[in-house]
Amino acid sequence: MILVLLSAVLLLVVGGCVCVVWAARGGPRWTRVVARGTLLAGELVRAPGRGGNGRSHGGRSDD
Repeated sequence: MILVLLSAVLLLVVGGCVCVVWAARGGPRWTRVVARGTLLAGELVRAPGRGGNGRSHGGRSDD
């Protein structure tokens, strides 16, 4: 059962990444919608791991 769940998550992630690349190359409207959702989900997943208020979009800090 866990294998089926992990396989479904993997397929969603790979499909989202394909839509991001396709939308960047000028794909149809639905790919842009899926790509935006994928990028938003990625930001939400990364946000708890950030220090501070989670709003800094500068990448790495060189302090």
